[in-house]
Amino acid sequence: MSQTALNSWQGIQAEIRRRIADRVWRPGDQIPGEAELAAEFGCARATVNRALQGLADTGLLERRRKAGTRVALDPVRKATLEIPVTRLEVEASGSVYDYRVLESEKAPAPPGIAERMGLAPGAPLLHMRGLHLADGKPFLYEERWVNLAAVPDFESADFALVSPNEWLVRNQPFTRGEISFLAEPASSEQASALDTGEGTALFAIERTTWNAKAAITHVRLAYRPGYRMSTEI
Repeated sequence: MSQTALNSWQGIQAEIRRRIADRVWRPGDQIPGEAELAAEFGCARATVNRALQGLADTGLLERRRKAGTRVALDPVRKATLEIPVTRLEVEASGSVYDYRVLESEKAPAPPGIAERMGLAPGAPLLHMRGLHLADGKPFLYEERWVNLAAVPDFESADFALVSPNEWLVRNQPFTRGEISFLAEPASSEQASALDTGEGTALFAIERTTWNAKAAITHVRLAYRPGYRMSTEI
């Protein structure tokens, strides 16, 4: 690898991965400090910090304040999950996408939703139910609660042009989130929207996101029977 490449955080990460793979640095070994690595690679200490933190985020390194950085004893490969834009997912399969609002109303947060979002019970939210379609057929049923105090512009968005999912991905960055994957029997509401039998096994996702100040949205997604999700590790 050229010295120029090693001046970048990506190049430093690649070299650290190589040293760990070649057992130059073994599991549990403490690696040189940021200042020492910066001098070796001829770069700023901030560049080394970015490289090390990225590897720590993947589970390959363990970083502790005042204790330095070590190669993880039991490295865990972490999957990276992004909030997908459903329209792009449908179009990538070669299908024509559409979205329909089934219901939209302001409502007080039910206790369970308020608890998940970290809000007071009864906090005013916008409750929406919608259906994503592929070639005119049900693809994904979406039930969403939106905190208008955190996202005031959401209320005036035109969802005939863009789905709530896509609007939020485009317009409201989040700083953290919680996500759950589950299999569940279709409720009467889900079955009706997805044109399937009540009790049919469905793949579902629950997701809550926050910005720095407050919860943005809680959404429950139920996919048509037979849907499959894949990711990389």
